[in-house]
Amino acid sequence: MYILTQLGFIVLTLLCLWAILRQLHQALSKADWSETKKQRLWIRTLMGLGAWLLFISVASLSGFFSDFSSFPPRVVTVITIPFITILLIIFSRSINAILKVIPPQNLLYIQAFRVIVEVLLWMLFLQELLPEQMTFEGRNWDILVGLTAPLMAYFGLVRENWSRSLIIVWNVLGLMLLANIVTIAILSMPTPFRVFTNEPSNTIVATFPFVWLPGVLVPIAYSIHFFSLKQLLLSQPTAPEEKPAQEVVENE
Repeated sequence: MYILTQLGFIVLTLLCLWAILRQLHQALSKADWSETKKQRLWIRTLMGLGAWLLFISVASLSGFFSDFSSFPPRVVTVITIPFITILLIIFSRSINAILKVIPPQNLLYIQAFRVIVEVLLWMLFLQELLPEQMTFEGRNWDILVGLTAPLMAYFGLVRENWSRSLIIVWNVLGLMLLANIVTIAILSMPTPFRVFTNEPSNTIVATFPFVWLPGVLVPIAYSIHFFSLKQLLLSQPTAPEEKPAQEVVENE
């Protein structure tokens, strides 16, 4: 079962990256930019993702992240670096042009991958490699986001039966549930500020390929929430300006 779980994380991560890159490639083809700018952004994205995957993979295989004696633990860098990068992207001008040409429902459909993540975490728990609080049997309710994502995408953005305000609230709640499990994961590590003392401690996320969870899959989850929120806010219709009373009377 352990090999199956390893394979699951590898395949899921690569599939998620493929889905993200596919959406980016389609968006770039529609963006009103020069071919040089499109190609430059595409190459930078591929090189950045490739370098990050290589770095965290090699570092985890060498045991670098498995040292929890330092403060903060080395594995925290796997969480902070992608977060800072995503924030820089969110507040860049280029992302606005890309988000305008991506169908909003496509971003939400991708979030369904979180169901598989939770199943894989549960499998690790059954193998006594992960503490219970990090699964849906404990304090991790992130699976709810993955289950409701296709419903929000279809009924909220394709059929438009539900208001966009509901989608915004759903995105915010999704970020809160993600923050919940990330906090639990950190407080379950064998560090001086550990809160959850039940065994096993959360050390497996510092090993390959499970380091891809905090280093790739979690950043994908919250970045899609950020992108979806910005996309929805950018597409909010603005109220028409009221004509002066004198102009209205003259027109009559």
